[in-house]
Amino acid sequence: MNTNLIALTQIAQKSERNIVGLMSGTSLDGLDVAYCKIAGHGTNSKVRLVHFETIPYAEDVKSEIRKVFAQKTIDFQQLAVLHEYVGILHGTMVLQCLSKWQVATSEVDLIASHGQTVFHAPKAMHGLTKFPNATLQIGDGDHVAVTTNCITVSDFRQKHLAVGGEGAPLAVYGDYFLFSTTAENRILLNIGGISNFTFLPDSGHFDAVFVTDTGTGNTLMDAFTRLHFPDLAYDKDAALAKSGKINIPLLQALKSHPFFETPFPKSTGPELFPLDYLYACLEATANTTLAVEDVLATLNRFTAETIADAIIKVSNENFCTPENLIIYVSGGGVHNSLLMEHLEALLLFPVKTTEELGIDSDAKEALLFALLANETIVGNNTTERVNPHIPYASFGKISFPK
Repeated sequence: MNTNLIALTQIAQKSERNIVGLMSGTSLDGLDVAYCKIAGHGTNSKVRLVHFETIPYAEDVKSEIRKVFAQKTIDFQQLAVLHEYVGILHGTMVLQCLSKWQVATSEVDLIASHGQTVFHAPKAMHGLTKFPNATLQIGDGDHVAVTTNCITVSDFRQKHLAVGGEGAPLAVYGDYFLFSTTAENRILLNIGGISNFTFLPDSGHFDAVFVTDTGTGNTLMDAFTRLHFPDLAYDKDAALAKSGKINIPLLQALKSHPFFETPFPKSTGPELFPLDYLYACLEATANTTLAVEDVLATLNRFTAETIADAIIKVSNENFCTPENLIIYVSGGGVHNSLLMEHLEALLLFPVKTTEELGIDSDAKEALLFALLANETIVGNNTTERVNPHIPYASFGKISFPK
């Protein structure tokens, strides 16, 4: 038998696996690296987050990625070389973290590499009848494996597409495994570049679990901030937005996008909400001279209202009340105090962070991909996972270091 397969079998038989989860989202902030110890699988999964760090992307890396990010027309050579480059870069970042944490690569059983999303195109967005749902993440898994000398599971979203999904959101599986409970209804809300949430019913049954994107998260706010303040990656703690005023006509125009009228569940990406969409709304409402701070205040409220509208709709359909539903928030949006204030004002339900559940809100997504890799190696995809809206399968492609 191939020695790599023998090694993989031995990893699957361990009582606990050391898995490094990697996540880089549509905000292009950098790479989240989560070193986890995972025992069991499925709803019996037990996870300990041992180390976590976010390594920011250098400005030149962001610049190179933005040349192909969320654009229909690109330099194809740029995409091809970036696919390899990002894989090597992510592998190198893992080695930096392991060295800092004094963890030998021989101690790592698996790396779970999400890669860098550059284009998301579900059928509802591309509108091409003969083509299926699509999404693309770069950062080749073989390069990660060879660079780190660790078995790597990558390209998770393609299997979700192949079995009938839209490639997103994938957090639902880890959310269900780790956080489902009969004690209360829960919503696990993640606010990254795009916002999404998982509804976990207090029945504990997977067939009643619900997951959807809600629309933009930080994407438009970050892009507009960078445009007017090139030295700022984002509006830190909404300092600029807090000094502005919400423009109601602009807010209503932003919320008029057809995406918000399409039925749940659904997924989206920055492709649907670029700066051009904001400009069109500014022009349509005769607000082209609106102060930057007022635009940011309105964009902040736009993100909050579209999240709240979706949560209220789903919670009403599931007969939830403030007494039996709690919202737990993760992702970069947690650090936007104005956005969190808006959510608390718009929602009657208690709004907390995933720290209340023992999970670092910044580390949650990287940790959940470590869980997916664990499930790929040791999971049983035939039990208790029947849900017409959430296809289940073993996700990811396995790359050996040699």
